[in-house]
Formats: sequence, C-alpha cells, structure tokens
Amino acid sequence: MKTSTDRETLRAIDDEGNELALDRLADLADARGDLAELGELFDEGCDYAGHLLTVRAVAAEDLRALKRLAAAGCDEADRELIRLLQAPTK
Repeated sequence: MKTSTDRETLRAIDDEGNELALDRLADLADARGDLAELGELFDEGCDYAGHLLTVRAVAAEDLRALKRLAAAGCDEADRELIRLLQAPTK
C-alpha cells in the first residue's frame, strides 16, 4: 500500500471510531519520525502515541517533553520522569 493512501484509509477508519486505526497511524508517524503528528494523535486520545513519544523522550533524556506528556495525562511519562529524576547523577 502507498503510505499516503494507507494514511487516508486509516483516517477514514478512525473517523468511524476504530482505535486500532489510530495506533497504526501512530506507528506510521513514528517510522517517519513525525513528532508533530504523534503529538496530534496523542491529543486525539491515542495512548499508544503517548507511549511512542515517551520512549523517544526517555531515549533523549528530554525531561521537559516527559513533563509535558505527564501533564497531559500520560502516566507512563510521569513514571519515567520520576525514574529519571531519582536516578543518580553521572
């Protein structure tokens, strides 16, 4: 499938209330490194997008990104933020 067609089809399926389509859109955005789209999907209620953003923020040790995700309701980001803040300094 072409990516653009795939995205359009997934969006149409998502509009009908299929949460798995949102997760697949998040996978596509993650594969492209499209953090803006991942953020939009998270804002739309895609917890999986929040997970993917959290993984990226942890890898980059981006405490501000984790704080934003935690404040937006991502429990995983909140746990990771606490873990990183409690870790001994190097």
